[in-house]
Amino acid sequence: MQQNINPDKVMQNLAASWQASGLKQKLIFTFAIIALFRFGAQLPIFGINNEVFQALAGGNNLIGFLDMFSGGALGKVSIFALGIGPYITSSIIMQLLTVIIPSLERAQKEDGEAGRRKIQQITRVFAVGLALFQSLIFALALFKLPGAIMPNVNPVMFFVGSAVSLTAGAIIVMWLAELITEKGVGNGASLLIFVGIIAGIPLYCDRTATLVAGEPVMQLKLLALIAIFLATIIFIVVLHEAARKVAIVSARRQVGNKVYGGQNTNIPFKLNPGGVMPIIFAIAIMLFPATLLGFTSKMGLENIPAFQTSFISLGSWELSLNNILQTLTDIFSANSLSYHVIYFVLIFALTFFYASIIPSMQPKEIANNLKKYGSAIPGVKPGKPTADKLDEILSRIMFIGALALGIIALVPTVAASVTEIKTFQGIGATSLIILVGVALDFVNQIKTHMLAKSYESFLQQ
Repeated sequence: MQQNINPDKVMQNLAASWQASGLKQKLIFTFAIIALFRFGAQLPIFGINNEVFQALAGGNNLIGFLDMFSGGALGKVSIFALGIGPYITSSIIMQLLTVIIPSLERAQKEDGEAGRRKIQQITRVFAVGLALFQSLIFALALFKLPGAIMPNVNPVMFFVGSAVSLTAGAIIVMWLAELITEKGVGNGASLLIFVGIIAGIPLYCDRTATLVAGEPVMQLKLLALIAIFLATIIFIVVLHEAARKVAIVSARRQVGNKVYGGQNTNIPFKLNPGGVMPIIFAIAIMLFPATLLGFTSKMGLENIPAFQTSFISLGSWELSLNNILQTLTDIFSANSLSYHVIYFVLIFALTFFYASIIPSMQPKEIANNLKKYGSAIPGVKPGKPTADKLDEILSRIMFIGALALGIIALVPTVAASVTEIKTFQGIGATSLIILVGVALDFVNQIKTHMLAKSYESFLQQ
């Protein structure tokens, strides 16, 4: 029997849920913070000659890649040029330390909200230190770049003012991200990266149109590249939503005249529980040494005698600081094979790492909870056998998910190299995964929020 659905009634229910849930206020707050972030990205630091730095950014793949994630803030040398990078890097360091240092692990797992606040505060302090360090490196690179400082500007004041402005800008961006996470919708850090990528897409589309204009062969290659992008989006959605359901059977319990339990259910384990976070973490790890190496090459260190002196000599082979810097620069070059290999390995490893710190992916805790409530996996004894079985299942899931995520991250980049259309500057690889992943998370959070409020309204009736 087919049930007729009244569209007007559906829209009325959606409108009522929208108003009752307070979602409108959260979305308005989120968009207001994003607008403030975009405004700050347009404010250049005092005394900078934007034309000189933009010319350098246009011919440097690394700076162009960083500029994409900052939404053009780096190219304009704005106060938000460092973006959310220091905060993301600090979060990675703290999550690693939480696994290594027992006191931090206890604070996270046993101290509840107070422990999490303590770890969050340490993360902020680390972020400020990293922002100051990166600001000094960036300001020194600008100081050494010919023509970067406007005439009649005191160089010392420019160096100090730039370092202070960039550090303060990074702290403000960190604060804005936490405001979105706490009072808005979605993960603040991921959303700011999402907005930064979106802001640069019109420019990359314009460059691509200029590249393929009047070139039928290039236009066909562009169509092939777009088809690969669309296929990649489909695979990203599938990977993001795929889950392995583990069957669970509950034991029957009789309380008085009523019987509880005895029902079959399942525990869904997502194929990619970390979402876009392994990608973001991998980018932060890769860009940190690449940024330092890129700026040191512009500072003329190769002309310093100490860098030219060889401290190891074996026949015709000599080792100096210049050779080491050049080798590291080649390894972390975005166009090199070694860069993509390291990037793939990082994604693979970080997917496992991020899953290992998610509470819902802990085999021992899940097995203990199942035993406590009288539930079990069919054919598996409670306790340690259940934990071992879950560990086996999760290891297989994580292996497939990490491998798929790494391959998806590399395929569009390889396609861009084959088609010789590189004007998107990485959008087809890392950025595409971030865009789709953050968009799906944002929509899912909206659905979850509205659904929760709908249940609350139902229970109050």
